[in-house]
Amino acid sequence: MKRVYNFSPGPSMLPLPVLEQAAAEMCDARGTGQSVMEMSHRSKDFKPIIEKTGSLLRELLDIPSNYRVLFLQGGASLQFAMVPLNLAGPGEGNRRKRITLVDTGIWAKKAADEAAKYCEVHVAASSRDKGYTCIPAAPAPGAEDAYYHITWNNTIVGTKWPSIPATGTIPLVTDMSSSILSEPVEVSRFGLIYAGAQKNLGPAGTTVVIIREDLTGHAPPWVPAMLRYDIHDQEGSMYNTPPCYGIYITGLVLQWLKDNGGVEAAAGRNRKKAAILYDYLETSKTFYSPVDKNCRSLMNIPFIPREKDAERRGEIEKRFVAEAAAAGLINLAGHRLVGGMRASIYNAMPLAGVEALTGFMEHFEKNIP
Repeated sequence: MKRVYNFSPGPSMLPLPVLEQAAAEMCDARGTGQSVMEMSHRSKDFKPIIEKTGSLLRELLDIPSNYRVLFLQGGASLQFAMVPLNLAGPGEGNRRKRITLVDTGIWAKKAADEAAKYCEVHVAASSRDKGYTCIPAAPAPGAEDAYYHITWNNTIVGTKWPSIPATGTIPLVTDMSSSILSEPVEVSRFGLIYAGAQKNLGPAGTTVVIIREDLTGHAPPWVPAMLRYDIHDQEGSMYNTPPCYGIYITGLVLQWLKDNGGVEAAAGRNRKKAAILYDYLETSKTFYSPVDKNCRSLMNIPFIPREKDAERRGEIEKRFVAEAAAAGLINLAGHRLVGGMRASIYNAMPLAGVEALTGFMEHFEKNIP
């Protein structure tokens, strides 16, 4: 069996023990004589799977009892609409409510653009003028804001909020797709957390929403049932057929994480992996990290050639990505909108993968013409 080190930002690599268990249970899951892919979501066989997955997530993130855990579909992109529809739907007299948002990258901007269809969006701060290479100071929300939105980890540009902003009584909402479970987080500081599973949780197609229970049930009556948190909560994430297999794999990933020391232990491994790569970039004569040291991501690490000439820089990038792939280090190209290279080192990426990457980078530097 040949396995590569997959540095994709998502869908990303999964823990090998999870894949092996899923393979072993593909045709006969836990003695049921069927695959989870074939199970009815309302069957006695699937019920313990979704309940166990929810229970593990609660345990690993220490989710308070007054928060609901929902397994949905549509990724973070659908949450860009669901959040304002449920938390900031038009008020009395169809008056548009206001939200405050901090713009830290492309996904934050997409969230702002989508929310603007349903409410007034106040962009309190932005790091756009700095190429999104830092997290700007977060001004306080307005007294009547429906919620305050941030993107906790910015996958494309490789930044992460250094601390949770204080928003007082205004609910803090965050997109945590690319960093959930990478380090401990105080869930009670947030009103709502959403995350696509395809980076640190499981396969693409599953979305997790963690929402404080008092924030459900406020959507205007015209909001479609499929886009209402209260409906999904009342139906136990089974208003329609949920992404059953994705939930099953997510459960296996959560069990793997628990068996390996939980979130605190994962954070230690992630800090060590990130330090190896960042330390190398600090001394490299060929590559560097463009991100402010105070807000560097543990999960997504962009790096670019120091070469000033644009044409020559492009040649280096293409050669690096191609030769790395030939060496079994795949998906290292940066996002198409920013270029360069990027290593996504989620929980499932072993330390050996990062060591292999830095070893290859050293070899590449010595042999670049």
